[in-house]
Amino acid sequence: MNLLALPAFADNYLWMLHDGHRAIVVDPGEAAPVADALRRLGLQLQAILVTHHHADHVGGVEALRNATGASVHGPARESVPEPLVRLAQGDTVDVLGLRLEVIDVPGHTAGHIAYYCPQMDGAPLLFCGDTLFSGGCGRLFEGTPAQMLASLDRLAALPGNTLVCCAHEYTLSNLKFATAVEPDNAALRDYSRHCAALRAQNRPTLPSRMELEREINPFLRVRQAAVIRAAQGHDAQVQADDAVTVLAALRQWKNGFR
Repeated sequence: MNLLALPAFADNYLWMLHDGHRAIVVDPGEAAPVADALRRLGLQLQAILVTHHHADHVGGVEALRNATGASVHGPARESVPEPLVRLAQGDTVDVLGLRLEVIDVPGHTAGHIAYYCPQMDGAPLLFCGDTLFSGGCGRLFEGTPAQMLASLDRLAALPGNTLVCCAHEYTLSNLKFATAVEPDNAALRDYSRHCAALRAQNRPTLPSRMELEREINPFLRVRQAAVIRAAQGHDAQVQADDAVTVLAALRQWKNGFR
């Protein structure tokens, strides 16, 4: 099975999985990059997976469905172009010989879902949309800090070798913020250098791995003493024993961070 990150817009990745003949694509906000890859590789698109309703994730769905006849799967509680197989926690999608499990991850949007494959060529695979980024998390456009914390906890509990396929190349800006939160985090320093080298070569920083994110991502580390202290330094209302207040302060801090 082959995993491709197809660049779109300024910083999106449209993720494609294919077996040399058939393909699935995740969050095709734009049809052209997918259509180009299908032609170049001689693939038939079997399914389109959508994590949430934002235009940069669904903009190409209708054109691709009309051109290929691919089935479309997406969140049960969000507005996504019909016809659509609507999915929620506990549902599965069987395609290309893989079974993908649906995980509810509200926070960025109210009905956001993620797709988790326990084994893809020997390793787990996660398509997490805009809930989890490498070194960061999505903005809270429709959900609450408590929802986002529960969603991130759910994802962080996945096996450490899980490949984390985020939908945006936000890694360097996220790591800049993470370093402001945890300047003494050695793993974060090493990863920042690694990612800077990749981007200097115009290469993706993604996919990441869950074990790495647990070491460097402040939004997965809201119960760590250093992260709590940093959040309290930004917002005196943060309670050390309340991870929701820590996450809320970090997200508000990140919103204005430059």
